Amino acid sequence: MEELRQLKDALVSERPASWKEFPDIGLYKDQVVAYISKQLIRFHDEELLTSAMINNYIKDKLLPRADGKKYSKEHLAGLIEICILKQVLSVRNTGFLLNQVLGESNQEIFYERFKEDFDDSLARVAEQIETNWSLQDLSDIALRMAISSYCDKLVCERLIEIIRSKTKPEQINKSEKSDKKPDKHQNNQEQER
Repeated sequence: MEELRQLKDALVSERPASWKEFPDIGLYKDQVVAYISKQLIRFHDEELLTSAMINNYIKDKLLPRADGKKYSKEHLAGLIEICILKQVLSVRNTGFLLNQVLGESNQEIFYERFKEDFDDSLARVAEQIETNWSLQDLSDIALRMAISSYCDKLVCERLIEIIRSKTKPEQINKSEKSDKKPDKHQNNQEQER
């Protein structure tokens, strides 16, 4: 089936840029939005990132402020990480998890490790795809993958809860402390996802 071949090819070959492939010059916000949209596999025209989302990520301290109006490699790496993880986690949990794993380490090293894990996951899923599956096979496999995704998400969210409960308050990211904003802000943030 041609669609399955295209899916498998995308999973095998389409990858976000490495740190060294990021532009060496700062990008304006509209350039960042366009750049990030080319970094992730998409089969529909839905927006993965908007200017308003970037503003919210900065307000919520998931990203540092831009240098003037220009965004750096650190911003590009952070936005790719956020765009991938927010497909599974809330923005709040995405920010907390990234902050916990990144800690005080080097952003470039962290991003390359994140990218390697992402590459491995895409390759592992691609290996499971057979281009001769029947429609019934597709239904069965899609259901199995949906159940597996739910289980993975369930465990991931519980692990994040455990990390939060074991983390000293002074070690929790400032974005965690800013989560007590009025409901209006949270509603706007959820609409932007």
